[in-house]
Amino acid sequence: MSFFSKILDKLGINSAQAATPAATAPASPAPAPVAAAAAPAQEVVNPIAVVDVVAQLEKRAAANPQKLNWRTSIVDLLKLLDIDSSLEARKALAKELYCPDELMGDSAKMNMWLHKNVLAHIAANGGNVPAELLD
Repeated sequence: MSFFSKILDKLGINSAQAATPAATAPASPAPAPVAAAAAPAQEVVNPIAVVDVVAQLEKRAAANPQKLNWRTSIVDLLKLLDIDSSLEARKALAKELYCPDELMGDSAKMNMWLHKNVLAHIAANGGNVPAELLD
């Protein structure tokens, strides 16, 4: 399981469903012309369920004895989700999300990039993340 998948799991976002749309089977050629027109095949679409990320994280923050600011800190966000927030873990997550190499040597810059990109990836996978947290 990837590091980012752990984040999605903790938020209740089904990463397998969110990652790829349903595939359709290739059509096989008909052996002979059909006299009556067949009804068009309906494509099966599995909509992504939207998860209220802010509500979940605010609830976790209220129940946590530490004062954690998940809105600006990747460390606090990971702590709220009970996920390893060590520098090594954050570097692994940054590599998984393709953090630019020039940011990897500066933990502050990497953390800012990582926080923004984790929230963006959560939103792309069905998390309801407000626009002000994505800018």
